Amino acid sequence: MKKIYWLVIKSYLGPFIMTFFIALFILLMQFLWRYVDDLVGKGLEWFIIGKLLFYASSTFVPLALPLAILLSSLMTFGNLGEYYELVAMKAAGISLRKIMMPLIALSVVISMVAFYFSNNVLPVANLKFKSLLYDVREKKLTLDIKEGVFYNGIEGFIIRIGKKDEDDKTVRNIMIYDHRDKKGNVNVTIADSGRMEMTPDRMNLLFTLYSGYNYLERTDQRNYRFNRPHQQTRFSEETRKFNLVDFEMTRTNEDLFKNNYSMLNIGQLDKAEDSLTLALDEKKEQVRKHLIGEFYFYQRIDSVRQKSFEPAKPYTSDLLADYDKNQRSDLLDMAMNELRKGRQNIQNYQKEKEEKTKIIFKHQAEWHRKFTLSVACFVLFFIGAPLGAIIRRGGLGLPVVVSVLFFVMFHIISITGEKSVKSGVIDANYGMWIAPAVLLPLGFFLTIKATTDSPLLDADAWLKIYRKLIGKKS
Repeated sequence: MKKIYWLVIKSYLGPFIMTFFIALFILLMQFLWRYVDDLVGKGLEWFIIGKLLFYASSTFVPLALPLAILLSSLMTFGNLGEYYELVAMKAAGISLRKIMMPLIALSVVISMVAFYFSNNVLPVANLKFKSLLYDVREKKLTLDIKEGVFYNGIEGFIIRIGKKDEDDKTVRNIMIYDHRDKKGNVNVTIADSGRMEMTPDRMNLLFTLYSGYNYLERTDQRNYRFNRPHQQTRFSEETRKFNLVDFEMTRTNEDLFKNNYSMLNIGQLDKAEDSLTLALDEKKEQVRKHLIGEFYFYQRIDSVRQKSFEPAKPYTSDLLADYDKNQRSDLLDMAMNELRKGRQNIQNYQKEKEEKTKIIFKHQAEWHRKFTLSVACFVLFFIGAPLGAIIRRGGLGLPVVVSVLFFVMFHIISITGEKSVKSGVIDANYGMWIAPAVLLPLGFFLTIKATTDSPLLDADAWLKIYRKLIGKKS
């Protein structure tokens, strides 16, 4: 029996590792296709790109792992069925449930590892990935001054080069607009030729200009708008230095990102949710007390009126009856202002409440996601293994098609439930578990059909049923 178990496990591990890395590679290519415009042309070092891809691939594990389990389990039992190894095992008195036992135990281990990864590794990977991706996207494009194009990549300057020689350093017909004073094109340098070089530390760009002029419109004199004073300076050689510090990639402090819900583990999510709920309750109490204070003047007006009440004078509900015209106008203006302030406070509180409530929903969804990854691995195994035993096809043909269909269905249901939770339509205790709840009965159904050798996907069996139905109708 142990040899059969080892045979099944060895047959499973190969497709599992292969499909896992294939799925991870496909997801990584999708990431590169999405962010290719933010990566190309910025002169990133190879180790920066390597770190970014490594962190990105770590964040794709929650998608690649369930797909790999589904596909590999389907391929394993499909291969065993295609080469009649399942038939031989069943003829020896070994049921399909016993054949599945080692892989069930392995799936439990994988689910436990997936939970540990989701709770401890994934938050760190998200933090590293998103902070590094932010810095890469903020980095400026590499300095590339082309012929005949006005280049504005250097802050405060616009540079145009008419032509570059073959050495890519000698340039001709140079125009440099200095916009550091933000007064327009009042400071211009023109040169017939020059030499463009980087300093050894690549922190500065040096322009050595030959046979040129500096043109400056003087705007620091009286009536310059009418007189248009102009200064012209001729030079045979001039050196201009441009700072390229902005072209270096600077790393942002990761502490600015670590409070995001996707970068917290279960304990931190519980603490963050409690803090948000407490802050929301405190804000609600502040608004309530503030509104009571705003409407207190009504009670004060009424008390003044009652103090001046004379028994001979009939009581009236008009609070302003004892005030003259000017006082009434002032009191009405006060009342309107207080009402506007109260309405504005209520509207601001309502917006703040909606925003914080959505953040709380996101924390709840992330908390449940720590567990749904492990459950998804287990559920998809119980779909792939019996389905492979039923269709009896191995390789990367039909199993891939069937796996993709089931995984897409699982993913769509998961995304729909998650979005419903984050928008507050469904409680997180139900919305995050819709996909496992839908597919788990399907897995049990397929397992029962596979263990009873039911011809679920046998075309001849369905054809016989169809003929019987046609015969009854005729």
